[in-house]
Amino acid sequence: MSETYVPLYRKYRPQTLDTLVGQEHIKRTLTSAIELGKISHAFLFTGPRGTGKTSTARILAKSLNCKNGPTLHPCGECESCKDITNSIPIDVIEIDAASNRKVEDTQNILEKIQYVPVLGKYKIYIIDEVHMLTNHAFNALLKTLEEPPENVIFILATTEVHKVLDTIKSRCQRFDFRRITTDDIVKHLRYISDQEKIKITDDALLSIAKNSAGGMRDSISLLDQLSLLGVSKEITSDDVNSVLGRISFDVLKNLSDKIIDSSPNDALEILNEIYNSGNEPLQILTNLSEYFKNLLIVKNCKNDLVTELTGLNSLQTDELKKQQGKLETQQIVFLLEKITYYIKEVKIASNQHLWLEVAIIDLANLTENTMLIDLNNRLKALESGNIAEPRHSSISVKQPVQNIIKEENNTPNKPKEHSNEHLKDVQKTEVIKDENDTFSPPPMSKKADRTDIISMWEALLGNINSVPARALLKQMGTPVKITKDEIIITFKTENFVAQYSNTNKKDLLVNAAKILFNNADTKITVRLPISDDSKISNAQTSDSEPAELSQTEKKKIDKQIEKIEENVKSEPNQKQDTEQQVKSQKQDLINLTNFGSDQEKMVLELFDGKFVE
Repeated sequence: MSETYVPLYRKYRPQTLDTLVGQEHIKRTLTSAIELGKISHAFLFTGPRGTGKTSTARILAKSLNCKNGPTLHPCGECESCKDITNSIPIDVIEIDAASNRKVEDTQNILEKIQYVPVLGKYKIYIIDEVHMLTNHAFNALLKTLEEPPENVIFILATTEVHKVLDTIKSRCQRFDFRRITTDDIVKHLRYISDQEKIKITDDALLSIAKNSAGGMRDSISLLDQLSLLGVSKEITSDDVNSVLGRISFDVLKNLSDKIIDSSPNDALEILNEIYNSGNEPLQILTNLSEYFKNLLIVKNCKNDLVTELTGLNSLQTDELKKQQGKLETQQIVFLLEKITYYIKEVKIASNQHLWLEVAIIDLANLTENTMLIDLNNRLKALESGNIAEPRHSSISVKQPVQNIIKEENNTPNKPKEHSNEHLKDVQKTEVIKDENDTFSPPPMSKKADRTDIISMWEALLGNINSVPARALLKQMGTPVKITKDEIIITFKTENFVAQYSNTNKKDLLVNAAKILFNNADTKITVRLPISDDSKISNAQTSDSEPAELSQTEKKKIDKQIEKIEENVKSEPNQKQDTEQQVKSQKQDLINLTNFGSDQEKMVLELFDGKFVE
């Protein structure tokens, strides 16, 4: 019977700092610490899984406890080195915090740290996944980390450093392990393949490396699984995709071609073949999104970056370059957004296959609109009055089309029926133009007649700063004459005539007239109406007697008056005559409430006694 098989990730685990892959910054720091004899009592190793945290902890333990240590090159033959290699807990104790996370477990460890090392110079505790410890366990460990016994070293490792208490992190030397680059992983996998006589192509190694997301252990484990195929034949990237359940590049290219060409029937046929091969809906959409992501990179990045970012070979990138000419950047982005949307739907759907088919049909029916450049040209032609035949394209993006149509419909002075017809044109790929059709520019709106007394009255009121005064004038006042030289306003009661004949009230009208006519000499007359005055229909007011204010209305007026007082006092340029202005605006509110129509009282009730314009 053959000897026990050792998995490749264990067989090729690094045993010295020199053989550690891809963590040059950590190797340099630890090398200097060992050479100078400056060894901390606590280390914190953090980083993604499979990047060498536990392996580095063991290498450090070997370097310190080797019979020749501290040394950069542990012998691997002494009893201490062998115990560490074989994970025998004598002086180097490895603890999984995920299964020993309680405070009692931590206390048991701390009780034993008082014992001196048996073989080596240090008693070293390697606590893996330390973030799994409870807060009570962390607190029990805290004091010991701050002042550990002599010759005791703690090495904490975690993939989620944000879950470790700050008080723990501050007592450790922190080392951040980075994701290992794809090139470094490929080189190391080639070395292992040559040592193990595994027949595998470089493309297959690259596929393995890209799938590992920067983790060496995952890459070696996958290579170990594929090595069974490399006995009789050479392993290719298709074999890697088959083991991973991924769809090959060629199949994804065929599917994307049908999407780009807007052929939903053909796209569904390819989809059924992919699905019947055992690929799950979520996996299909994920692979498709990665394909279009690579297409986006090819379209927007330089050639020297494409291979690094996509991990594709030259033949595959050439195929993508052929496709990218059919699409605009925002179209690819829109496709990715659509796929991402359907990935979310598939995750929560009870019938995932149904949503997968819906997604492919939707993606393959994007020729309902034209390309963005065509839409811009058509919009310019529409604005200039010249409609040209649309240029057909293979695919487009719905969202930019909707935005353009929305902007067009919101353009002032455009007839609504014309916008609707243009919407129909944009949403069709086949547009038949009637030669007899003519296009005329939309009519311009008529400018306001500045000689119209109603328009002038509205303009004058718009220049009055006081909201109550403006509302009161609009409600109770009737304009008789508004010119640059003279303004005549009438009120039906002597009370209002008296109010707007005094200095403060008149100043409001004088300032408004000055702004309107740019003239400070406009004569302002406020009087009772006479028989010769013109009748202005929209300025008529009710002749009913004022009703007595209710308690609710009085409270609302008082509340509004308080707000007026605060506003007036807060304005630096109106500190003078504050009391007079407050008094004036109080009277306006009271008058407005007493003499207002039922509709205006209802508005006051709705808006808490305030006029909103």
